[in-house]
Amino acid sequence: KMLLGVVEPGAIAASAEAERNIANRRDQVQDALQRDLDAASFAADRAFRQYDAADPENRLVASELEARWNKALTRVGEIENKIASHKAEIPQVSSYSTLDIAALAGDLRAVWSAPATDARLKKRIVRTVIHEVIADLDDVASEIVLVIHWAGGVHTELRLPKRRRGQRNATPDDLIEAVRKLVLIANDDLIAGILNRNGLTTGNGNRWTRERVTALRSYRKIPVYRPQSDGIEPWLNLGKAAKLLGVTPKTLRIASEAGEIEGLHPLPAGPWIFSRSKLELPAAKQLVDRARQNPRYPAGSPKNQGNLFTSTT
Repeated sequence: KMLLGVVEPGAIAASAEAERNIANRRDQVQDALQRDLDAASFAADRAFRQYDAADPENRLVASELEARWNKALTRVGEIENKIASHKAEIPQVSSYSTLDIAALAGDLRAVWSAPATDARLKKRIVRTVIHEVIADLDDVASEIVLVIHWAGGVHTELRLPKRRRGQRNATPDDLIEAVRKLVLIANDDLIAGILNRNGLTTGNGNRWTRERVTALRSYRKIPVYRPQSDGIEPWLNLGKAAKLLGVTPKTLRIASEAGEIEGLHPLPAGPWIFSRSKLELPAAKQLVDRARQNPRYPAGSPKNQGNLFTSTT
């Protein structure tokens, strides 16, 4: 986004104006150096005339005048070197006009976003437009300061939060807490799918797999999900909890969202989790009675009706 912002027409106009200002300053330096060279050349010519007019037999005077002449010539050489260095620092003027570059910038966003544009082409574009990147640390703000020098003279400052010690591979605490709740009803394979469905990644930015969930549990000492041998699970998902009460999943979910029935919902795109013991409290029985009496809270399907879909939600 920063790259595209720099090459947008508005940014190009600002860059062109900045380049003109820099060129004017360069011209002023060039003029000053040229004036110094003219003065040094005049002094060298005068020193030569004085040396040439001196009596060769007066070696003391001739030696002094020769030293002055050599010093003046050295001064001329120093200024000429400065002028050459200054000219070498001036970048070559592009053959493209500002309008041409602006037209290309309008197409760059489409090229950058095109499905056929691969990472190699994007890297070439970045290497072309970025001259150098200077990094520094702001310990007060705990930030990394990046100064990007774009080709053409535009500078952009970018600040990034500095990673704390030990933070590189750290898994967020809220994700760990979600896993602690999900193991109540789901195995590691299902948990990996739920985490991926919510767009969550590992500390290294990888997708979750069963093996990675297992490693996280082992490291955090989170127990593994084990189905009860008698089939009476202490924790139920939304569908099983609703079937146990004899109401529809929608009725139970609405009641849980309203705080009438206690339930866990660790992730937005994840299952609801209910404690079997909580479903035996008076609040759950009141929900069942209300569902049977009020058509707005319909009761669930008959207990002997099969379900075509299996889900943890």
